[in-house]
Amino acid sequence: MIAMKKQGEWLIGTIPDEVDGLGIGSLLREHWKWPKKQVHLLFQHKEVWLEGNPAAQHVKVAAGQEIKVRACAPEPFGLDPSPEKLQVLYEDDHLLIVNKPAGMLLHPTEKFHKKTLDHLVAGHFERTGVAARVRHVHRLDQETSGVVMYAKHALASALLDEHLRERKIKRHYIAYVHGRLSKERGTISEPIGKDRFYSNRRRVTPTGDAAVTHYRVTERFETATKLECELETGRTHQIRVHLSYVGFPLIGDTLYGGKEMFVKRQALHAAILRFSHPFGMETLEVSAALPPDLQQLESRLRHSPMQG
Repeated sequence: MIAMKKQGEWLIGTIPDEVDGLGIGSLLREHWKWPKKQVHLLFQHKEVWLEGNPAAQHVKVAAGQEIKVRACAPEPFGLDPSPEKLQVLYEDDHLLIVNKPAGMLLHPTEKFHKKTLDHLVAGHFERTGVAARVRHVHRLDQETSGVVMYAKHALASALLDEHLRERKIKRHYIAYVHGRLSKERGTISEPIGKDRFYSNRRRVTPTGDAAVTHYRVTERFETATKLECELETGRTHQIRVHLSYVGFPLIGDTLYGGKEMFVKRQALHAAILRFSHPFGMETLEVSAALPPDLQQLESRLRHSPMQG
C-alpha cells in the first residue's frame, strides 16, 4: 500500500517502483487488497484516475504516476450530531481514534438514545468539516472505557474491517480480576455463544464461535490480580466471559460473577490499539491512559485487602 492524502473528495498518491507495469485493476484488488465490489464500482463510475484522466481496469501503471481515487464523496452522518466534546487520541484524513468513557453506549440501540459515542463523533465531524457517515471499526461494552477506532470514509472502513477479520489489529486491555492467578501468562481458547436463558449474557459453549484471549499478569494484590489481555478474536463480552469461565471474574462485573468492590463497573479498560495504517506504510500504536476510577481501584488494591 502507498500513502494517500485526501484532497476534497479524492485520495491522491504516487505509484511506487515495485508495482510498475501492473494493471491498475489488479493493483487495487490483488496487490493493495481493496474490496473487489468497491473497486468494480469505482471503475464503473470512472472514479479511478491516472495522470489526470479516468483509467480502465486493464491500463498498466508506471512508477511515479499520480493516482486519484474518488473515495470520499459527501455522506450524511447517519445520526444527529452531539455538541459534547470527545477526547481525540489520533486523527488523520482516513481515521479517527477516540477515548470512550465508561458508562457511555458506543452506538444507539434504541431510538431515544441521543448521547452515544457515535453521536459525539458525528458532532466532531460536523465541527471539523468531515462529511462522512459515522463508522466504528470495532466496539466496546457500555461500561468498558478506552480506545475506539472510526473510519472516515467507506474505503477505509472496508480495509480496516478486513484487517480486523485477519487479526491484524491488535487490541490490548487492562483488567482487574478477583483472585490471584498463579500462572504468569496464558491463553484461554474457548468458544463463546449466547446464553439461552439470559438474552444479555454470553457463555462458553461448544456450539459457540471460536474465541481466543491471551493474558499476562502485570501485578498481584492480596486477593486480586491486574492483567494485560490481548484479543485474538472479538466476541461480545469475550474477556469478561473467558476470565469468569476460568474462575477469575472481573472486579465489578456482577453479570459474570464479579463483586462491586471499589468500582461501580467492570474493571476493564481498552488501553492500546496497534495496527498498520490502511493508507500508508507505518505501524501505529495509540493508547488511552487509565481512567481515574481504575487508578483509584488500583491504589486501593495496593493499600487495603478486598473484603468478601
